Amino acid sequence: MGIFKKIFRITDHENKKESQVFYSEGNSLVVYFRCKKCGEKFAASLRKGYDLITNYDDSQASYFIDKEFIGSKCFEKINLSAEFDERYKIIKLNLTGADILTRQEYEKDD
Repeated sequence: MGIFKKIFRITDHENKKESQVFYSEGNSLVVYFRCKKCGEKFAASLRKGYDLITNYDDSQASYFIDKEFIGSKCFEKINLSAEFDERYKIIKLNLTGADILTRQEYEKDD
C-alpha cells in the first residue's frame, strides 16, 4: 500500500479477504454499509474533530466512536463502534445490523 493512499483497511476474517472500511475525505472518515434486514445502503461521513471522540482513558486508542443509525426503509437499529489510533487507523471495529461495503459496492446500482 502506497504512502499516498488515504484508505484504511481491516481484515475480514469471515470472508478471509481484506476489504476497505474507512475512506479519508478531507477532515472526515467515510464508511459505507448495508442494512442486513432491508438492504438499504448507508454512507456515513464521520468528522474527525466532531464525531470522533478523544479517548483519555486508553493509551492504545486515541479516538473512538459509538454511533447508531436508523434508515428510511425499516426501523432496524445499526450500531457502529470503533477505536482508532492517533493516525485514525482502526484498532477495533464492531458493526451490528449491517454489512460493510466498499465504495464501489455502494455506488453500484442493484
